[in-house]
Parts: sequence; structure tokens; C-alpha cells
Amino acid sequence: MKVLVVNAGSSSLKYQLFDTATESVLAKGICERIGIDGRIEHRKGENGEKVKADYSMPDHSVATEIVIKYLTDPELGVISDMSEIEAVGHRVVHGGPYFFESVLLDDEVLAKLEVCRDFAPLHTGAHIMGIKGCLAVMPNTPQVLVFDTAFHQTMPVQAYTYGISSDLAEKYKIRRYGAHGTSHRFVSREMAKILGKPIEDTKIITCHIGNGSSITAVKGGKCIDTSMGLTPLDGVMMGTRCGSIDPAIVPFLMEREGWTPAEADNYMNKKCGFLGVSGISSDSRDIEAAILEGNEKAYIAASTLAYQIKKYIGSYTAAMNGLDAVVFTAGMGENNPELRERVCTDMEYFGIKINKELNAVTHHQPNTVEISVPESKVKVYVLPTNEELMIASDTEAIVTRK
Repeated sequence: MKVLVVNAGSSSLKYQLFDTATESVLAKGICERIGIDGRIEHRKGENGEKVKADYSMPDHSVATEIVIKYLTDPELGVISDMSEIEAVGHRVVHGGPYFFESVLLDDEVLAKLEVCRDFAPLHTGAHIMGIKGCLAVMPNTPQVLVFDTAFHQTMPVQAYTYGISSDLAEKYKIRRYGAHGTSHRFVSREMAKILGKPIEDTKIITCHIGNGSSITAVKGGKCIDTSMGLTPLDGVMMGTRCGSIDPAIVPFLMEREGWTPAEADNYMNKKCGFLGVSGISSDSRDIEAAILEGNEKAYIAASTLAYQIKKYIGSYTAAMNGLDAVVFTAGMGENNPELRERVCTDMEYFGIKINKELNAVTHHQPNTVEISVPESKVKVYVLPTNEELMIASDTEAIVTRK
């Protein structure tokens, strides 16, 4: 089946066209600056030559039309007609309390998604624009929504409950929802295959570390706990997000700085994390370069993140009563060997010991690599994530069973 996977932002639309029979990427690209002046970057195949062009893109519908134009282009395209696209799969960050698995889009589903805006206001509105854009261009093509929060719906009540009064928690649906679930689901399944054990017998910790980061405990193929919470702000420190902090810090700063709730939210989401602690950058590459130059604040930022990840590994090992493997994935997880070494150093008590030389040379390798030594009781792997393939697979499964 040919499935178009779409990940829409407020001014962008990423896309990949999959052939699910071979799990291959036929074409991929991104439309950027939608609503401003518009630009597309398109490539044929997974690693084809990148083609760039400027277009007027007043909205996501026009961006989708341009994507179809490129996919069907005699030279740059990979299909002869739009009708060859048999389904569209949309990445959606937050399904709120309504969506526990991937679903086929209809009017009722779209209406419920509108109600989820408050849980991820920066993302949900953009997703809806992307969905409506595809509906306008492909009204008769089945559309499937795949939610980042769905994988985490298996958490037990003690893992997703916050220590606030139950009346307000129930009234506003406040609980731990998690994020990056599609990535955690993909890499934990791949790791179970590597272990050669039935997934029901596995205990895996997946570390999705990028500009946004989350850690998940996967026991028996199911999430039992995850670091992100009601929103993607919770958990470990990130590129510009503070992660978990003493909640009293928020009113403390609001009172002294005279911030509104919106200003406090903006501060915690956009001015903290690596950027705030280092005072340099939100990009780990800049942080590592500054460490080599002797910048103390850069070292504090990097070592704080590693320490936090280490603590999650310890606590999740306790929660699962054991551990088979730790997986590093996403931008930093796959490409920052210094981070992985900081996390895994002095973890022998947990059965974790890595080959530091091997870990150091995995930089920018697009392959699955074991970095633990043979005698390590816990396997440690660098495993590239593939959320888009997971979305395509879900889409095919739902469309073919409808």
C-alpha cells in the first residue's frame, strides 16, 4: 500500500510517501514558511538529491497541492496519479483523554481533536490545519490519526496520577499522558527483536533524546511509565524546556518578575533547558563545543541532563523489577556519544557497562549499534527511530480492516 505520512506544524508540512509492502520511502520532503512566502524541499527516495523551490503557500491546502504536484511530476515524482495514494497517516502529538489508539478520521474524531487543543496548543492547531489541508485536496482518501500519547495509555493508575485533588484532576482531565509514544513503540519493538525474546518477557528503557526528550519504561511491550506528563514540558531538561522543577518556582518567579501565566509558560518552554542553563545555545553540538573550550556553564547543562537520564534509568529499573536493555534514539540519543557515555558511566551496579571506544565512533551512523561490552548484563543500543514507518504501518492496518 502507498501511504502518505504527514507531520504538520503551524507553518510547515513534512511528508514521506511509503510503500508499506517493502517498508521503503518512495519520496520525502518538507513545505516550510506556509502562510508567509513558501518553500518546498523534495527528494526522490530516502537519500535522493534534494530539490528546492519557492512557491506561494497561503495555507496547508495549497502546500498539500504542491506536494502532490511533486509526487506526480514526470521527473521528480514517484507516482503517476494522486489516486495511487491509498491512505494518509497523520502524526498527532496529543490525543488527550479521548484517543487511546490510532483511529480512522471522521467528523466525530475531528470534533474530539478540536477539544484536545488545550493539552498541546502549540501542536494540535497545526495538526488540524494539516488534516484539513489533506481533506481539501484528497477528500475521498482515507485519513488515519496516529497519536504520540496512545502508547502510554497502558500506564497503571499510580504512574499517571498527580498528587492534586481528584475533583480538579477529573474535571480538567489532568494526568500524565506522555509524548513521543510512536518513537518509543518503534524502538522498543525493534529492541525486543534484537534480544530474541518474546516481547512479553522483555524489560526495556527507551531514551528518546532530542530538542524534546522523554524516557519510557516498557515492560512486556507496554508502557508502564514515562517522563513527560500532562504536557511535553515535564521530565528531563531539554533544548529550551526546563523539564521537571519544583512547582513552587513558578509562582515565585511570576510574583517577582510580574509575569502573566502565558509569560511564565513561555519562559519554561522557550528560555530554559540547555539554552537557559548554558546561556549559549539549545543545540547540544554547540554545548559540546563550548565544553571543549572550558565553558563551565555548558558542562553543567550537559552533565545535568545526563544525571537526570541516569536517575530515570535507575527508577524505571526498580519499577520494572529488572532491565534487559537501554536504547538511545532521536537526534541527541543517536548522535551525541558524549551524552551516552556520561549517562552510562558508573552504572555497573545496574549491570550497565559500555565500550567507550565503540560508543565514540557511532556518531552519525544511521545503523543500529550495540555499545555495551559482552559481559554487560544489560544491553545498551543506539537505535535510529522511525516514527513515520510506524505511522504508515498503523494507517495500513486501520484502512485495510475498516
